Amino acid sequence: MPRTKNKARRGRGGGKTQNRGGPNWRTDAVETVDMNNERFNNCLREPLPTTFRVAGSRQAARLLNDTIKETHVPHLAGVIFEGEVVSPPTQLPWYPDGLAWQFNVSKKVLRKQPEFKRFHSFLVFETEVGNISRQEAVSMLPPLFLEVEPHHRVMDMCAAPGSKTAQLLEALHAQDTATASSIPSGLLIANDSDNRRTHLLIHQSARLPSPALMVTNHDASIFPVIKIPSEQTIFPSGTKTRVANKRQHQLLFDRILCDVPCSGDGTMRKNPGIWKSWSPMDGNGLHGLQIRILQRAMRMLKKGGRIVYSTCSLNPVENEAVIAAALKSIPGFELVDVSNFLPGLVYRPGMTSWVPSVDRSVITDFATFQGYIQSLPESKREETKMVESHWPPAQAEAEELHLSRCLRIYPHLQDTGGFFVAVLQKSPGPLVEASALGSLEGKRQANAVEGLETSEVKKPKLSVGDVEPEANDGDDDAMLQDSQEGTESAPAIPSEPRAAASEKMKGKAKAKEGGDIHFKENPYTFMTSDDPIVQACITKLNLKSDFPVSNILVRNPAGDPVRSLYLTNDLVKDIVQNNDYTRIRLMTCGTKVMGKQEGAAAKREGAELQFRVLSEGLPVLLPFIQPESIITADLSTLKILMESYYPVIPGFPEPFRSMIESKPTGSHVVRFVPSQAGNFSLTHELVLPLWKSNASLTLMIEKKAKSALSLRVFGEDVTTVAREAAQQKRDSTATSVEAGVDIQGPEPGEDVSGIVIED
Repeated sequence: MPRTKNKARRGRGGGKTQNRGGPNWRTDAVETVDMNNERFNNCLREPLPTTFRVAGSRQAARLLNDTIKETHVPHLAGVIFEGEVVSPPTQLPWYPDGLAWQFNVSKKVLRKQPEFKRFHSFLVFETEVGNISRQEAVSMLPPLFLEVEPHHRVMDMCAAPGSKTAQLLEALHAQDTATASSIPSGLLIANDSDNRRTHLLIHQSARLPSPALMVTNHDASIFPVIKIPSEQTIFPSGTKTRVANKRQHQLLFDRILCDVPCSGDGTMRKNPGIWKSWSPMDGNGLHGLQIRILQRAMRMLKKGGRIVYSTCSLNPVENEAVIAAALKSIPGFELVDVSNFLPGLVYRPGMTSWVPSVDRSVITDFATFQGYIQSLPESKREETKMVESHWPPAQAEAEELHLSRCLRIYPHLQDTGGFFVAVLQKSPGPLVEASALGSLEGKRQANAVEGLETSEVKKPKLSVGDVEPEANDGDDDAMLQDSQEGTESAPAIPSEPRAAASEKMKGKAKAKEGGDIHFKENPYTFMTSDDPIVQACITKLNLKSDFPVSNILVRNPAGDPVRSLYLTNDLVKDIVQNNDYTRIRLMTCGTKVMGKQEGAAAKREGAELQFRVLSEGLPVLLPFIQPESIITADLSTLKILMESYYPVIPGFPEPFRSMIESKPTGSHVVRFVPSQAGNFSLTHELVLPLWKSNASLTLMIEKKAKSALSLRVFGEDVTTVAREAAQQKRDSTATSVEAGVDIQGPEPGEDVSGIVIED
């Protein structure tokens, strides 16, 4: 998570700065001789080890993980470089199924040692195609604690750049196979407040295409209510009539991740610049925003649901102080004891007492907020940005809140970055007898009516200048209220265009229904099942009758030609159809499955309009394609397709040649079965999209994906791109030698920048 500065929020101290580290400083709290932890200090000054996670569906991830464990690691064991043994990658002891790895080698080793150089190229290519996520170890923790299942409705409130989002998507797609994707009934909304970073988020998420994904662009602290059609048909006795008659209700979530903006002081090993620029006021200034984000999440959570709050900071003002303030402001939540959830993870319990710094000179003279306020001149008391929630609650209250159940990850414990995690759970509502609810066929039964929360406890107002609990939390009438703060949603889009007497009235109506005139994304339109384009695609691909044809959408302004077809699940469709997409600032949803063929032949006058299967959409479409429409091929055929951009059909071996000759031109799907060619073998099935023209074939995957696949299957990059790059290097070297210049450039596929780790 990037470090965030907030210089505008500065506390004003009222007291003299003591001699830091002097013989009389804070001797009541700790002996001076104990104020040093050599292991901690040395660890912070060491470079952060490289860590990566094998990504994708569970079956595909395990296959690739076996390749790392059985092929790469043995070749890296016992390697000696410049007289020293270089340790091979090791699995993180706490990550499930051993799918996360760590190794600590210098760039010099990666560049010059042949075995590690090959392994580095493997990592680069597999990362490009999304099979590996190069991610800091502690960053992998929050999604694990959420325990997401395919039916869950999940939100990632501060999602960019998207490494944690990818983990959540993988959990939603736990039922995927190595070649085919499921369509989960759940949902993941990945949100970020920075519009530019949402595009990075979309790019990252495309590595695991999902019909259950939505990306939004909002300030998480005022995320709007999202409406869905009422899913409850039978209500407990005593339910108000107006509630039972509502056709729409607020979408509440089973799981919410709050990986909030923070000062980032836990990332000093990765971002050494923090050593010089760090100030406790960075955390003090972010404290209010962090509370508001967590409070917003608490209000969007279902009964029995779970929130994970995390930061890459060690400052208690950003961590335990935020948790305490949120728990005190909204009843019905508790911290979950997850101490035994990840065996092998070493951590320390949360703090129950701390003294915040009140200004940039790191004054920690005030044990209570009242003491601090009394130290200020009366004329300055209203100006201070320090608030009571910066300080810890009373010791008895801290114990009652179970702050020690929070997890603190210190860098020296397991050679990681610094991190904080807290897991909150919302109390389940009163059980409703099954006989009272009746049979809800096709839907998960709930213990209580969702969205009908009531509370007899009035929410106490925090003594925090910029943090105040929202009114009517949990009241049934508050569900669909409008709110200028964005905490509630706008009315649903009318089924008919709203009539207006004038342009002025149109503008007022638009403002009233919450449309954002500055939001420039294209609209979302679901196509009818009898649309000629949809029917043509179904016929060409020979899709089964259970294909969710009514869930195909396009993103084109009215009148523009259709270029791409997206597929969503039922829940995403309900959200799109019942909410103004500009109000919820929807950046994208679903996954792109088919695209218009843009080749020269397709542009000829009178040419038939054709769509092709996209590589990212094939896993989603595959379960719906009739088996007889899928062409079978072997490893020798795959190699020919890899070695040339447009191999001609007569150059392929039988029986593949005859099969492909019998097919019409256009988009096809090929299944490469386990087979052997020379010294190479394909150990598991591959399914890839293919385009047939009049005389040649094209494997429809990106160049980098081709290179990654070639390295994985053939042990080298046999693609045209690799050969051209190698020839270019040879030509460049020959020219340099002739000129008398000694130049050593990177190898093809080498990532000269080194390995980049995301949060």
